[in-house]
Amino acid sequence: MDSTSVSLLRRLHTDDKEAAWRRFVELYAPLIYHWCRSQGLNTTDGADLVQEVLSILVDKLPEFEYDPTRRFRGWLRTITVNKIRDFQRRQANRPSTGVEETIQRIAVADATDLLGEAEYRRFLVKRAMRLMQAEFPEQTWQACLKQVVQESKAADVARELGITPNTAYLAKSRVLKRLREELAGLMD
Repeated sequence: MDSTSVSLLRRLHTDDKEAAWRRFVELYAPLIYHWCRSQGLNTTDGADLVQEVLSILVDKLPEFEYDPTRRFRGWLRTITVNKIRDFQRRQANRPSTGVEETIQRIAVADATDLLGEAEYRRFLVKRAMRLMQAEFPEQTWQACLKQVVQESKAADVARELGITPNTAYLAKSRVLKRLREELAGLMD
């Protein structure tokens, strides 16, 4: 699979780039924040660094050319790790107040394993589903979740929701199709 949503990257270059940027931030800001926090940054510093990384992306992504042989997430993580290191260097050069000693004792995770692959996939699916839920009527959403998450049979879901089994199948199909579109290429 591609390393990020190619359609999302393309939308960043269109007339509707404002909506694409919103979606990009909704998907990636929490991931960048997670990387910052896993490196020992407190909530305020993590949030500030997310803004710094997003500012860099605003400058870099308009000229960014997608290369399907490389991972977008790796590039994004490299930018984030470099900003974290810059921040940590700046902090190390500041006079000590004693509070920093506690922060310095926090173990720093290896930069190459900031977020495991399985955790990354779970994070993206969960985040995409949270963002997508508003796009579907509640009954459609529930029909899909009951079949996929709870592994209920379509006939049982239909009976429970007062719909036909075919409607339950179609609901599952529509939501999963939309989820695949949303995650197209996001999973390496």
